[in-house]
Amino acid sequence: MSRRKPRPRTPAPAPAPTADTPCPCGLDAAYGACCGRFHAGTGAAAPTAELLMRSRYSAFVAGDAAYLLRTWAPETRPGTLALDPGTRWTGLEIEATTDGTAFHQRGTVTFTARYVHAGEPGCLREHSRFTRHDGAWVYVDGDFPDA
Repeated sequence: MSRRKPRPRTPAPAPAPTADTPCPCGLDAAYGACCGRFHAGTGAAAPTAELLMRSRYSAFVAGDAAYLLRTWAPETRPGTLALDPGTRWTGLEIEATTDGTAFHQRGTVTFTARYVHAGEPGCLREHSRFTRHDGAWVYVDGDFPDA
């Protein structure tokens, strides 16, 4: 009798946030009152680069590729974006911000996002750049300091 090696289990995707669940971005607010209002596309836009970054993280959690594309600078935005359903995002830590307020045209956010993929935990650390486009904050690009 041969023994087969067990395959790593892919975790079930985390349930999508609902209006009343805690916001995945880590702020002490319900998703609907926090990042969900930006995702809804009803005119609310993140007022700072940090809040845009948090809302983009929450969009990864929610699987909202349309929001990610909508908040990406036109000059660096990809034509399409396929999110990996096997990645479950588990936490966000903002490490540093520069500028990115109502008084600025540019800003940066350095963060660590934690995830589980194929049963293995991991983290992504990025120094992201943001700018204003037509008055709204958009993601430009980022560097990966630990890479």
